[in-house]
Amino acid sequence: MKAETLTLCADDLAKALGQWLDYLRYEKQVSRHTFRAYSADIEHFVRFLNTHHGETPGLNTLSEVGIRDFRAWLSRKAIEGTANASRARSLSSVKNFLRWLDKQGILHNAAISVVRSPKLAHKLPRPLHEKQALGVLENAALNAREDWIGARDEALFTLLYGAGLRIDEALSLNVSDWPQDRFLRVTGKGRKERQVPLLPLVRRAVEYYLDVRPFAAVGDSPLFVGARGARLNQGVAQKSMRVVRKSLGLPENATPHALRHSFATHLLQNGANLREIQELLGHASLSTTQRYTEVNAEELLRVYKAAHPRA
Repeated sequence: MKAETLTLCADDLAKALGQWLDYLRYEKQVSRHTFRAYSADIEHFVRFLNTHHGETPGLNTLSEVGIRDFRAWLSRKAIEGTANASRARSLSSVKNFLRWLDKQGILHNAAISVVRSPKLAHKLPRPLHEKQALGVLENAALNAREDWIGARDEALFTLLYGAGLRIDEALSLNVSDWPQDRFLRVTGKGRKERQVPLLPLVRRAVEYYLDVRPFAAVGDSPLFVGARGARLNQGVAQKSMRVVRKSLGLPENATPHALRHSFATHLLQNGANLREIQELLGHASLSTTQRYTEVNAEELLRVYKAAHPRA
């Protein structure tokens, strides 16, 4: 959270925000992506309260925020063009903060429990076809300005598709996390650990990249690094994918996360069962994994319509 945001709060609220952020970072150990999202959501809410009430908000202000205030805030975000999914996440962030304050005995807000989240459309994962996914891996290094950066991008995309990792999970890995055997231990959402098997293709791609990168690959140094040797930024990886997508003429859904979707969908198409895929993806609930059966059904219907003479 930006320092200037805390200046928009009374001292008691600024102190509580700092403690909550420490709780997220050190006790819950949320991912960097989640931490940034929570911080940005609360920052927007604090700024809204500052202008909405015309005064610096403190803990007393927060305890008295009513359902109309929450709705006005969500409406403001909608007017600014924020999608339903992002508004739902923002509301979840504020609820998380208020629940924490309640558990700590700092304050209680009665209205937040009756604020409804914006309705979300039923969105299916958008995987790539097998040829498209393989095309990404084969062409990942072609447009890189240095050979080692090309090897890095190829290794990263191969790991995402070959092991089904989230992009943040892959970029959080250190060199010491890279295993000597065939299984990689990954820490996912909610600090949940899982083991994923590594195909020979994945091992070769990552180990070749480690051999050619100009920065020492030791101990707790990041597994994937940027041009200056710091941990690779997610935005840089996404930009690399956009370059590959453009060169291959792939659709907009060709993103790093689509490689994870492709991993799951292609496993399902080739006979893996849902429980196995759930374990590999690190999903807490089987219902999350079941979305891929809908993707598979849609693909079968598409093939049927294209191939059947009476379709």
